[in-house]
Amino acid sequence: MVGATDVHGCFEEPLPAAFADLDPAAAAAAVEDWVAHADVTFGDETKPFKLDPVPRVLSAAEWDPLAAGLGQRVRALDRFVADVYGRQRIVRDGVIPATAVATAEYFEPLMQQAVHEERRFITIAGLDCVRGPDGAFRVLEDNVRTPSGISYTTAARAAVTSHVPAPEGLQPLDGAFDALGAALLAAAPAGVDEPVVAILSDGPSNSAFWDHRTIAARLGVPLVRLADLRLKDGFLCARTDDGELRLDVVYRRTDEDRLGHPRGGLTPVAQLLLEPWSRGRLGLVNAFGTGVADDKLLHAHVEQMIRFYLDEEPMIESVRTYDLMEPGVLHRALDRLDELVIKPRAGHGGAGVVIGPRASEQERGAAADALRAAPAEYVIQEYSPLSVHPTVIDGRLEPRHVDLRPFVFYGVGEPYAMPGGLTRVALDEGEMIVNSSRNGGAKDTWVVA
Repeated sequence: MVGATDVHGCFEEPLPAAFADLDPAAAAAAVEDWVAHADVTFGDETKPFKLDPVPRVLSAAEWDPLAAGLGQRVRALDRFVADVYGRQRIVRDGVIPATAVATAEYFEPLMQQAVHEERRFITIAGLDCVRGPDGAFRVLEDNVRTPSGISYTTAARAAVTSHVPAPEGLQPLDGAFDALGAALLAAAPAGVDEPVVAILSDGPSNSAFWDHRTIAARLGVPLVRLADLRLKDGFLCARTDDGELRLDVVYRRTDEDRLGHPRGGLTPVAQLLLEPWSRGRLGLVNAFGTGVADDKLLHAHVEQMIRFYLDEEPMIESVRTYDLMEPGVLHRALDRLDELVIKPRAGHGGAGVVIGPRASEQERGAAADALRAAPAEYVIQEYSPLSVHPTVIDGRLEPRHVDLRPFVFYGVGEPYAMPGGLTRVALDEGEMIVNSSRNGGAKDTWVVA
């Protein structure tokens, strides 16, 4: 679907035809009531999920090539993770600098002692895509450590379509949990015919606990906490309502996702999961160490990964990202800070991000000082003005910036991209960081034949 360009130079996506005759305030109130009645929460158990009633609409002609490109990207990222904990061919061949891997926040050196390269590392991915003024989607960041939002996507669809007429040809999300379940089963160790799967959660303290509970209920698998687990004869076992079970697959959704503790030794999660995983007795979704592929500096090399591992040309582009440790890059970046985006290499949620074209001279000056002092701790990206979408604000439609988080399941065969995924929206005027920490919300995403 083609929209117009708004006065800020951002791609203006069209208002869905199904929404044209509806009262925005009434629709927003109805969706809010649905969310409250269904008790959909995010952040903690008392915060309702923020859902805008206006769905985003993509045609199948737009979605299909994007989905294919996302699947290609996940295949390459999966091989990259296996490689960096194995023979590191991509480093030895000079495609990616060794320091870029070794200094990644979520690189786990312990994995090099336990890795099996033939294993699947990335079973679930949530890739953040943005749409620029040319209408093309590009990948802004990769999320393969513990991407959350699958249940929120299906909840958004149920909430919106209960009050907004769905168009003919709308691709359903009915198969999302089936695809997730199949991917989890595929993560089981070889030779296990009927895998026992459990979801490992922190409990209500985790911001996405509603998502954890919903997935467990929909898949009919136990939801366990660390205190429920123990090792028995080298296998992982869990206390459940049905008695003690020997687990074959753990879908880990804990905030603690590191092997090594900052003060030394293994983290409590690693103490229980690492041994059975390394001995081939447990499947992990996603496996320890996958966070190396989330690194913002390594994002600069994903298109090279696709060529290196798959011998294919990338189907979708990354937002151009620069390594400030490469010769001359820092100097050139300092001359263009008013055109670029400065991001801390570590961190999440938009913390520390400086958007050059929208920053004050003082903010850019402080960013320049930080880059000169510690260039290895930052990356630079080309500024990609996010598209805007009609959104209900105080009962009326206003343009707000959006991105797209599609979900990709990689089980047996080719990766499967859930149709549309979750559109995230910045609810404050002019805000470019679409994150819950910045008053962000979500939209249903329709893919229409």
